[in-house]
Amino acid sequence: MTQNSEREGRTKVLLIVLATVGGLTLLGFLFFSSLIALFLFKSGAATSPLISSSGDGVGIVELQGVIGSPEDVLKQLRQFREDNHVKAIVVRIDSPGGAVGASQEIYRELRQVDKVKPVVASLVNTAASGAFYSACGTRWIVSNPGTVTGSIGVIMQLPNIAGLLDKLGIKTTVIKSGKLKDLASITRELTPEERQVLQNVMDDIHHQFIEDVAKGRKLPVDKVAAVADGRIFSGRQALALHFVDELGNFSDAIKKAAKLGGIKGEPRLIYPEKDKFTALREILEESGAHSMVKFLGLLLRESSQVPK
Repeated sequence: MTQNSEREGRTKVLLIVLATVGGLTLLGFLFFSSLIALFLFKSGAATSPLISSSGDGVGIVELQGVIGSPEDVLKQLRQFREDNHVKAIVVRIDSPGGAVGASQEIYRELRQVDKVKPVVASLVNTAASGAFYSACGTRWIVSNPGTVTGSIGVIMQLPNIAGLLDKLGIKTTVIKSGKLKDLASITRELTPEERQVLQNVMDDIHHQFIEDVAKGRKLPVDKVAAVADGRIFSGRQALALHFVDELGNFSDAIKKAAKLGGIKGEPRLIYPEKDKFTALREILEESGAHSMVKFLGLLLRESSQVPK
């Protein structure tokens, strides 16, 4: 093959790529504009935070992934508490736990909502640590036999990069107003006093965890404390410890909630409706991902066709 032919082949691929990028950009712009117009057109209509349809039912709240920010869950619980069509709530939990404060907020909100209408927890694959903490705020807990739950404990992990900084010849200078102000610094070892301060904090939070589990599960504090060393349990083991009330799946949890809520017959499931901008963002993210995959596939296909 001559050098001119090779250059022409590369030029052809470049032109195809540019045309593809331009076409995708134009389509993306038109798609985005259409979505914006659609959402703005509907913005004048009255919108409800819940799926609007008649009949009483069971509200479904999902608690999934690492617990960090509780705002969405709290908002959904408050909405369901105010909705007269929602006679009971099922919290579907599949989480390894997370932040202590967020878990406590969800726990306390569940206890408050349960005073107004019954709340049932449905444990999926994992409901451990902060997720189990949250579940204890409900009136009834349904778990799969193989669900991983429990893990009543608190952990803090502090990295120490002092050795790495020494190897790099980097030194840090700390100016502070109190001797414990740089507590848990990653640039040095903990002092015995600092270690004791942190241990006291962890012990206090751990005791709060134990007390709330005991309160939510109506168990003696000493019985909870006896197994509150961070160990995990299967759903079946948790049932024997009275940490859950029933072995079953999502359908069983719904039936229990419907019964507690006085719903006769097959209950209607009511899911929180996403606000328009959240839905728009998810649509754009999904469509953008599909477009990128198609674009990369086109590039690979065209590059494989370049004359050698």
